[in-house]
Amino acid sequence: TNGDNLIGVGPISRAMGGAGVAAPQDATSAIFANPAAMCFGPYCPGSSVDVAGTIFVPSVKGATNFGPGMAGNDESNLPPSVIPAIAVTSPINEKWRFGAGMYGVSGLGVDYKNTNIPPVYTQLQVLKLAPNLAYLITPNFSVGGSLEVVWQSLDLGQGAAPGYTLGLQLGALYHWDKFNFGFSFTTPEKVNHKNVADFDGNGVFDDLKLEAPWRVQGGISFEPNSQWLFEGYARWLGWSSAEGYEDFDWEDQWVFGLGAQWKPAEKWALRLGYNYGKSPVKVHNGWNPGGTVPVQGTNVNRTQYETLRIIGFPAIVEHHITAGVGYKLTDSLALNASFMYAPEQTITETSAFNAITLESKLSEWSTTLG
Repeated sequence: TNGDNLIGVGPISRAMGGAGVAAPQDATSAIFANPAAMCFGPYCPGSSVDVAGTIFVPSVKGATNFGPGMAGNDESNLPPSVIPAIAVTSPINEKWRFGAGMYGVSGLGVDYKNTNIPPVYTQLQVLKLAPNLAYLITPNFSVGGSLEVVWQSLDLGQGAAPGYTLGLQLGALYHWDKFNFGFSFTTPEKVNHKNVADFDGNGVFDDLKLEAPWRVQGGISFEPNSQWLFEGYARWLGWSSAEGYEDFDWEDQWVFGLGAQWKPAEKWALRLGYNYGKSPVKVHNGWNPGGTVPVQGTNVNRTQYETLRIIGFPAIVEHHITAGVGYKLTDSLALNASFMYAPEQTITETSAFNAITLESKLSEWSTTLG
């Protein structure tokens, strides 16, 4: 995850470090990364249906020290997640293509109930339904757009508070010789979660607005022959101006990824990738445990605020190593699988005079089948 966003959707993109904005190899990653890419790729000029699922397994460990006799550490008990991805694409005519995708794109959470640290519980889930249109302006240049219907659910220990919103993704792709150049951006998508927590301790549950940030990305791919494909991309996520993330002091994030695909035989494809994004969660040292922080009109106790930031939402992994394989069973049926590993990252912060220490460690692995 980059912040709380998956690095990519579908087994091929996730095997190649989240690549897909310039040369997606299936409809799922095309709709997710660049809707204009529906006009170029192995799924053209015919139709395709993609079905995939990701088993996502984060390992989260927390440690807190609130003073003498009040220290502890434990592991989150939140179970693994199963994240779906379904996409279809079909030509309308020689210029226009239609697509539609439904996929999980974001998620995060911990469960420290019945542990020896404060009983923090968080779970965020985001699912998108994205009908898509792409238009081939010239044989080498296409544009496209997706209307994104977003379902988002947030649970801070008082039960799930779901909500809906709409967003828009626009993209362009240019093909030149053995190169593709892709670009896309996605608008912010805000959901108001009702009655999720009593932030100020007045006995009334407060709302919290969470806004998926601006996402802008560009990529370039190189395909020297029918066996090899290389792709690199850069992605910017505007966390610092997104409601909710801004309130909890996340900073903007640049993400860089590389992917490669090699087809040693007609039926086989082998893939590798790498993704890096610096953690967006800022470290606050020297904060006042007795102070408060304003969050969307509510004054939150500073200790509770920092505990939720560091222990409840440790979206801190940075490096992702990926690999995968594809096998073509028939001319119209292929199986793809991928594996992702994000090595452990640690975030630690202390209050004024080192009175309180908060620490989280996060590593992740996932496997995707399609």
